[in-house]
Amino acid sequence: MRLTKLGVVGAGTMGKGIIRCAAGCGLSVVFCEQTEELVQNALKDISDAMDYEISRWGLTSGEKRLIMTRIEGTTDLRNLAGSQAIIEATAGNTEDKQKIFEDMDALFPEETVLISNSSTVAISEIAKHCKLPQRTAVMRFSHPVYQRPIVEVSRGHKTSDAAMSVVAQLAKVLKKKVIEVLEMPGLVTTRVMVPYINEAMQIVMEGIVSAPEVDEAIRLGFKLPVGPLAMADRIGLDTLLKDMERLFRTMGLLQYRPCPILRRMVRQGHLGVKTGRGFFLYDEHGNITGAPSDACCNL
Repeated sequence: MRLTKLGVVGAGTMGKGIIRCAAGCGLSVVFCEQTEELVQNALKDISDAMDYEISRWGLTSGEKRLIMTRIEGTTDLRNLAGSQAIIEATAGNTEDKQKIFEDMDALFPEETVLISNSSTVAISEIAKHCKLPQRTAVMRFSHPVYQRPIVEVSRGHKTSDAAMSVVAQLAKVLKKKVIEVLEMPGLVTTRVMVPYINEAMQIVMEGIVSAPEVDEAIRLGFKLPVGPLAMADRIGLDTLLKDMERLFRTMGLLQYRPCPILRRMVRQGHLGVKTGRGFFLYDEHGNITGAPSDACCNL
């Protein structure tokens, strides 16, 4: 089967990244959001992000126009019909994801492979109400999707070889190196990343050093392009909190228990790049412009 069309459910941070990557690799992409406003916001965000790439000589205007012609948004899940694969990339809880998969299972023919981008909810759990769980799998992308060369894939206990073949084909089209992982909470990247970020937050909360100093120490000390707290801001602090809570609930290990500073920042609406403020301050392109003047460790 030749892949020509991809469906995406959810156009948040990861959803938009998947849409941008797939369209940039030549696939027609139809994405579904809950309201027309969210659809238009997603299209604008994708367009604006590519304008920024153009300003930095990473893309041409002609390439942007071509990519945008391949992207269509909708509020009706049925408009994803004709997709050879559909990726769910929502920020909902387990029950929300189960409902989405149950609806897709009823709407689309059995040859359509249904994929979740979740790393903390097992696909066997997400697809447990599906009549055809053998066509379900996980593809966990790293953010930003179009810049990261890997994808973690995982099969449920009923996933067929045919479904995994489509997953492998999709990864090849998207130019991603496949890391196949057993069906365990967190897979690889999330499971390693969460304690790393959590400990950096704990250091800030204890007042040992400031957020910029933590990131500078890690970046320079280990020659990394981004520090743990800037990484958290890019992921989205609300998304990170949900991932931590799921891992802590599932595995019961203290390293996954969310640091109190994270809960406080999410309550205050400081969610990172997408709100312009997290551990750092950001401009409309997601560039760091400084750090909040109020100390994050004051709980």
